[in-house]
Amino acid sequence: MTQLTSMNTATHTSYIGLPVSRVDGRMKVTGTAKYAAEHNLRGLAHGHVIGASIAKGRIRRIDVRDALAIEGVIDVLTHEHRPRLASSDDKYKDDVAPSGAPYRPLYDDEIRFSGQPVALVVAEELEVARFAASFVCIEYVQDEHVTDFAARLSEGTPNPETEHAPHGDVAEALAGAPVRIEAEYRMPVEHHNPMETFAATAVWEGEDQISVFDKTQGALNSRNYLADVLGLPREKVRVISPFVGGAFGSGLRPQYQLPLAALAARALRRPVRVVLTRQQMFTLGYRPANMQTLALGAEPDGRLVALRHEATGMTSQFEDFQRNLVGWSRQLYACANSELVQKLVKVDLNTPCDMRAPGGAEGLFAIECAMDELAYAADVDPLELRLRNYSEVDQDDGDKPYSSKELRACYRQGAEKFGWGRRSRAPRSMREGRELVGWGMATGIWEAMQMQASARLVLGRNGDLEVASAFADIGTGTYTMMTQIAAELIGVPIHNVVAKLGDSSLPAAPVEGGSWTTASLGSAVLEACTGMRRELLRHAQTIDGSPLAGLDLEAVDFIDGEIRAKSDAARAVTLADAMRAGNVERIEQTATAEPPEADKHAKFAHSAIFAEVRIDEELGVVRVTRVVDAVAAGRIVNLKTASSQILGAVVGGIGMALHEETLVDHALGRPMNHSLAEYHVPVNADVHAIDVIFVDEKDAVVNPLGVKGVGEIGIVGTAAAIANAIYHATGQRVRDLPITLDKVMGWTSEPAAA
Repeated sequence: MTQLTSMNTATHTSYIGLPVSRVDGRMKVTGTAKYAAEHNLRGLAHGHVIGASIAKGRIRRIDVRDALAIEGVIDVLTHEHRPRLASSDDKYKDDVAPSGAPYRPLYDDEIRFSGQPVALVVAEELEVARFAASFVCIEYVQDEHVTDFAARLSEGTPNPETEHAPHGDVAEALAGAPVRIEAEYRMPVEHHNPMETFAATAVWEGEDQISVFDKTQGALNSRNYLADVLGLPREKVRVISPFVGGAFGSGLRPQYQLPLAALAARALRRPVRVVLTRQQMFTLGYRPANMQTLALGAEPDGRLVALRHEATGMTSQFEDFQRNLVGWSRQLYACANSELVQKLVKVDLNTPCDMRAPGGAEGLFAIECAMDELAYAADVDPLELRLRNYSEVDQDDGDKPYSSKELRACYRQGAEKFGWGRRSRAPRSMREGRELVGWGMATGIWEAMQMQASARLVLGRNGDLEVASAFADIGTGTYTMMTQIAAELIGVPIHNVVAKLGDSSLPAAPVEGGSWTTASLGSAVLEACTGMRRELLRHAQTIDGSPLAGLDLEAVDFIDGEIRAKSDAARAVTLADAMRAGNVERIEQTATAEPPEADKHAKFAHSAIFAEVRIDEELGVVRVTRVVDAVAAGRIVNLKTASSQILGAVVGGIGMALHEETLVDHALGRPMNHSLAEYHVPVNADVHAIDVIFVDEKDAVVNPLGVKGVGEIGIVGTAAAIANAIYHATGQRVRDLPITLDKVMGWTSEPAAA
């Protein structure tokens, strides 16, 4: 059961703001939307990846003779037998690569992580390729490896890329604080498990030209990477990815199926498809494990006087990956004395990568649980504690005021919807039958970012409108958003608009991530529409006795295929007549929207999450029975797709709190639960009532549309709200995720100290 509530009180326009159904929905449910592994081409060959069976060392010998002898096997590519690759590390850096030396597939004999591709068997049929792979004999020289992050915590070193200047004197303020708490919070490795595994279908076009149907969140990023790796001119490489079956950050960087498929297609001069298995998905990037310690000092009424937040994360031996985990503490809560530190530990695993709300989902879990612990220590309601420490400025960025911040309204409306006022404060004081009932809450915050992006509009005299960009749609509703904006601003029916996305040959766009797509692409579409509107009005005013003579853009509306004077709707010219007057069959406008220059405002979306859990007192089974998520994210372009983003993100938060954990066999240096049978994610039975509230928030500063992204804001804080609810239900504080049966079964009949 889910319920959506809109608190936006602004008058809805013709399309923007309405709950328009996905324009690509019919294609997806009928199967006509083609994904990377669904392009069946004449002469298609199939590649199967062989991964290293050791975590560190080198390849002594590869013998492929038995595999090549199997009928239907075409070739086996290895570091000793493959087309030429770029040798410079810089050629393997993509747009979102962290510092370091990126992994180079099939480049040399060095093994850097278990599952690393060491060979690609190519055959006429996939089953033959997989069978033949078992006949490839590989001998290794194995080196000692370390994959146990927890065992190396003491070796963490400060990360200069995430450095935060200290404020005030934390040690002195903590020592003198009447109320103090200090706690350690841990989160495990989590792996992406989208429905579609990574795949690439590469087509060698001849004359050093290649096209690839790839699963990616950035067609242009993958195009540039592939061209550099293959040593081809970028204009000779095309990456196409119109539909993506989920990614959540795993597709921001090019994954290894892309260069492997392209290498094989280049070597064989025929189309080659490479699809990763579910098990191989666990050889890619992941949300890195982390350990965070927080020390909070407060006055007797709960007002903060000192805050220390330290986080240690993990990365590979060859790249330094870490996102901002600690800055959110200073951005959310007013505190004169604060110290924020991040450290890194290197292990022999592949490089981590972004996973929904990277840094924020982890950092908010720790700070929001710590604030809950402080509330109990100070005997203050958790919601009231947050209001007493409410920050009007971004203390982590020179005390900048927020461009808009309706977090107080989120607290108020979320609490009212949830019924927070009826909460019994004492832990273990609410129950129903054999179940303990707990209510917890947390705050969410996420950056409202905008990136440079371009869009092209083409209007035909028949009223058909095409809007195009290289941006991806990973299921978030990008097709629908850009269609709504274009249809409204040009004044044509929404069914007249065709959207094109996910093609590196289209106008340039960054990767789709960070919740910046609507702000970035929407602003580009807005600028292109403005140029087209200006041209249409100019043509309309060339008509003899034009009813629009002397009017500028501010004085007209584009509605129902007409340009109308705002002062008198009868003064109108159809778009077709305007184009006829201008003697044009089509009008094309391309625009690039630049992110605003650094200004005096901090730009963030905010949320308040309230969660109810019910726990079987005898069995320890935890059910998240109710969640209310009140979100302030500026203007909401599409109520339906935006709510879908929040719903999915909340489910991701439930997974983070109760289910998700990659278990590594440290003796072998590889994941043990690398399947959907053993890597647990929430299923239908785990998801109950989720209420989404969009709080009215107007922002004239953040971007021309006044929008903020909603992809990540739904997950940040959710795991903390659930963990806090579990403490309220049981009186037992669990500080390491996921909160599984074994961690809640040991409670006593009396609530433990916070």
